[in-house]
Amino acid sequence: MKIGETAIANIKFDLRCRDEITKLLRGLQAIYCNREVRKQVFELLAEIIPSHINPNNGRRGMDLWKIFVLGALRLNCNWDYDKLHEIANNHIRLRQMLGHGGMEDDYEYALQTIRDNVALFTPEVLDKINQVVVKYGHEVAGKKNGKINRQL
Repeated sequence: MKIGETAIANIKFDLRCRDEITKLLRGLQAIYCNREVRKQVFELLAEIIPSHINPNNGRRGMDLWKIFVLGALRLNCNWDYDKLHEIANNHIRLRQMLGHGGMEDDYEYALQTIRDNVALFTPEVLDKINQVVVKYGHEVAGKKNGKINRQL
């Protein structure tokens, strides 16, 4: 973490908010805070890196977490890249989720950077991640073998 950055686990959301962005960010926060689920998601995300790309060389793009967050927003909210670009540069809670805060508030994503990186996050990748997340959701909700655990 950097000075002024808020830990993802400590980002506060309005629990009464019914907006799609807040709901999705809360779900992403839960994924990030569960070490095992996060590990499985990142293993799936590692598959989207093109084979000819060496992450240790060249200019900095986006890390996998940022691609995941922005890709999930784009696909779930049915946004084009222009809308995603605007929200990524101006939505406070989203910027916290992307690791920006205090010292980095003036950082802005270029539209082309978003397009190049988020385009790697396809609906097929989202489907694979959804399988991991649904399994985790069933564990949290107490659902086992198709039956809901009423002891919650």
